[in-house]
Amino acid sequence: MTSQTQNLSRSRGRAPLVTLSGALPWLICTLFLLLMPLIFTSNSALTIMNQMAITIVFALAYNMLLGQGGMLSFGHAVYMGMGGFMCVHLMNYVEDMSLPIPLPVLPIFGGLFGMGVALIVGSFSTRKAGTVFAMISLGVGELIAACSVIVVAFFGGEEGVSGDRTYGLPVFGIEFLHQIEVYYLTAFWLVLSALLMFLFSRTPIGRMANAVRDNPERAEFLGYSARWVRFYSFVASGFFAGIAGGLFAVNYEILTEENLNLATSGSILLVTFLGGVGFFFGPIIGAILFTLLQTVLSLQTEIWQLYLGVLFVATVMFFPGGLAGVIMMHALPMRLGKAGLLIKPYFKTLVPAVISMAGVAAVLEILYHIRHAALGENEMTLFWVSFDSHSPLPLILAVVAMVAGFWLARRGAPEMAEAWHKANTPDGGAV
Repeated sequence: MTSQTQNLSRSRGRAPLVTLSGALPWLICTLFLLLMPLIFTSNSALTIMNQMAITIVFALAYNMLLGQGGMLSFGHAVYMGMGGFMCVHLMNYVEDMSLPIPLPVLPIFGGLFGMGVALIVGSFSTRKAGTVFAMISLGVGELIAACSVIVVAFFGGEEGVSGDRTYGLPVFGIEFLHQIEVYYLTAFWLVLSALLMFLFSRTPIGRMANAVRDNPERAEFLGYSARWVRFYSFVASGFFAGIAGGLFAVNYEILTEENLNLATSGSILLVTFLGGVGFFFGPIIGAILFTLLQTVLSLQTEIWQLYLGVLFVATVMFFPGGLAGVIMMHALPMRLGKAGLLIKPYFKTLVPAVISMAGVAAVLEILYHIRHAALGENEMTLFWVSFDSHSPLPLILAVVAMVAGFWLARRGAPEMAEAWHKANTPDGGAV
């Protein structure tokens, strides 16, 4: 082999570390985060976006366990909560002892504390996967939640621990008095944490975590310790969960038992499954949707948790890949140039389905208002229309919309299935 051939083979074997196509989505998302406060300027909108960013970091950290390592955890809120409590205490130490620690670096300490707790728990919990790991995580979560009420010195009891971020050292003249300043700090940590987690998934440990998830016996046969691969992934996930807790402490300046109990762990499990555990951007979609349902929808209806539960069950039953899986299902039709075949069948099927779901929601809302409204309060507003909930006409119209939409959707389903087959077949479905 000549030297020219050797150089050519080396150049072909070395892939560039950063490509334009790989960096473009990150640049677009960063620009989008920078422009969001210019579009949504109210403090309430900034608070919702901050909550989205924190949930995204936490969901991506949880996906390092569930999606990449196949470890189902029922107590992962422990590491977020412990990191948050550590940051609140550190915030108070900065105020009381005038420590020269700027506020933007506090999430690092939260991440390190979360990682330390993950080191201890992971030393025995990652010996096994599956049901054993899930039960251990559940037990640890309940143990820490119980300790949060008992160990008052660290957890503050039922009232929690609060702090004040404005007593820290100003950073380039910024004292973080305004919500928009906190937003940009949270957005910075969001981009940095997401990028680091993405790069971790491309490391040998991240790749081997996928192998251990799919076939731990084969990974052991190849010479890799499944236990240590799970342990490293668990510790890294605890670090980024602690960063999410630190961001929560900076944003809300208070941590309570709710930040590390089973309900929070269950919520992040729901978020990750809803978005899609098989894709890196799946938890991002799930976190955005869950935050909107939790904040915006909860202002419109008192039974928003019912809708969230139905959505979660429907996703697990019919779309196990989550919303990201639904999006990626259309990659093949787009590559084949046949995505246009789906527009008309989708319109004929999904529009009636949405009408049917709106009818179901209207029936539930009307019945709930009739049952729980105060005596004499018969008027209610639904879909921007005010009407008398005790009149039979609105309920009849809602039932008609529900039944008619379901019938039209069932009628259009075969055509949509046929169009889907043609769009995913290179030869157009010809036999």
